[in-house]
Amino acid sequence: MKTLLWAAAATFLTCSAQDFTWNGTVAPGKALEIKGVNGSIHAEAASGTQIEVTAKKTARNSNPADVRVEVFPSENGVTICAVYPGAGNYCGSGDQGRNSVRDNDVQVEFRVKVPAGVKFIGRNVNGDVEARDLKSDVNVHTVNGGIEASATGVVEGHTVNGNIKVSMGTAPPRALDFHTVNGTIEVSMPRGAGAQMDAHTVNGNIHSDFPMQVQGEMSRKNVKATLGNGGPALKLHTVNGSIRLKQA
Repeated sequence: MKTLLWAAAATFLTCSAQDFTWNGTVAPGKALEIKGVNGSIHAEAASGTQIEVTAKKTARNSNPADVRVEVFPSENGVTICAVYPGAGNYCGSGDQGRNSVRDNDVQVEFRVKVPAGVKFIGRNVNGDVEARDLKSDVNVHTVNGGIEASATGVVEGHTVNGNIKVSMGTAPPRALDFHTVNGTIEVSMPRGAGAQMDAHTVNGNIHSDFPMQVQGEMSRKNVKATLGNGGPALKLHTVNGSIRLKQA
């Protein structure tokens, strides 16, 4: 851990005010977490064991140099945050950290390469989150933006204003919850996967490629059903959009 702390600090000091680059490693099974506020997050599979993170800052009116990109190593892996100016703002892993933004239009676009076996966590506020063909588990969240993620492991995600499109290579081993308010939900799982599905929409339709044993009365807007041989809970909820469950 001491080596990781030194490497993170050394890389941060060599970055320019406008852009940021960090290379490093975490142990397999640990996580790389990216926290953004304004701007998109893009992740793809790395060819080796090195994590590569770049961040490009742009703005119309505010000063990009005022937004710091910080590296926070922890026992869970490493977290990298866009930290906006403001009293008390700081980078932390998971639910830790604070990032209150006011009257600042700096956009920070993250591009990330994630090695096999490293879990990817993407947390955003205003912007899309994309994670393509990763070789582990993925957990992504945003508020105003779409989510598109595919991985060999389990994929989790939610947003408020945007579509959700995910594909996972592992049948859900635990309860999963996909929800948005304004957007469609499309979830792909391996053939033979089982779950207790609870799907609900207000303005849209529900479709499943999996065989279902419906519980109670089924409608086009609300379906509770056992998929395959059953399994953990799978919640798919939206207000304005359709829901589709696909066999990968």
